[in-house]
Amino acid sequence: MTPRSLISTTDLAPEEIALLLDDAAAMRSARVDLVSGAVIDTTLRGRTVALIFEKPSTRTRVSFEVGVTELGGTPLALSSADLQLGRGETVEDTGAVLGRFVQAIVIRTFAQSRLHALAASSGVPVINALTDEEHPCQALADLLTIRDAFGGFEGRVLTYVGDGNNVAHSLLLAGAAVGLGVRIAHPDGYAPGPDIVARATSSAAVHGSEITVTTDPRAAASGAHALYTDVWASMGQEAESAERARVFAPFTLGPELVGLAADDAIVLHCLPAHRGEEIAAEVIDGPRSRVFDQAENRLHAQKAVMAMLVGGSAPGAVAAAAGGGRA
Repeated sequence: MTPRSLISTTDLAPEEIALLLDDAAAMRSARVDLVSGAVIDTTLRGRTVALIFEKPSTRTRVSFEVGVTELGGTPLALSSADLQLGRGETVEDTGAVLGRFVQAIVIRTFAQSRLHALAASSGVPVINALTDEEHPCQALADLLTIRDAFGGFEGRVLTYVGDGNNVAHSLLLAGAAVGLGVRIAHPDGYAPGPDIVARATSSAAVHGSEITVTTDPRAAASGAHALYTDVWASMGQEAESAERARVFAPFTLGPELVGLAADDAIVLHCLPAHRGEEIAAEVIDGPRSRVFDQAENRLHAQKAVMAMLVGGSAPGAVAAAAGGGRA
């Protein structure tokens, strides 16, 4: 029987997302500085987690390595150069071997299908650390940051301005699941995938929110509670940078868009940021920015996911043990 994995944002039920956010907040409150040599808990004691990065990474690699360590496990970071994947070995063969050595695999790669193949062949949980289609761990951290700011999602709207990419996809799916309104403003030709939009729209109707996809960034920003952007050229799109800079210029998250949002609106960016391009320096460094809280929340959200999928903890168990309240 194949263990449960997190490949798509929709692998988590709405109630599980809420409980995982509770766990992440509890872990954040209980966190001990590793300089002291302390480990938060022993959820992953005796377990090794392979971290495969076929794309470059800063926040994802560091947050997963630290997270596995703080849960008492052993992280094993691997790049394509460290694996025979880079020399033509199939992902299925790699999975079949790694599954004999480690208890879970975290992977940042290209096609979503590679994660499905890895999960099927390895027999251990596989966690999506970013693919071309989705970035579910980022979306969980984003939801935690929004919940921190507003206490919940009901009646709140997240506006994402820019490319309809993997981050936009996961925000659509995750936001819809928890009842958060999501608006995507994109240039012509850079819309999120229609299948993702259709799934998110259907989910939002069930959970009491609304999905909007538009080419008008001003309309999307009007009254929004969170404004979000990402780089205009993602990994692998560097050759398109000049053209994208021209096309996306009207979609810069600057003071004008912030001024259209709600009075208590916050600003988010999944990083790395190109100040002066997709986001103005005075916005990312301004009083509304929660960007670095958002980055930190990757650690806590991913620890909650690993505790559930690898450590076998029930969603919400960490929060319940800590007293049941939100931190």
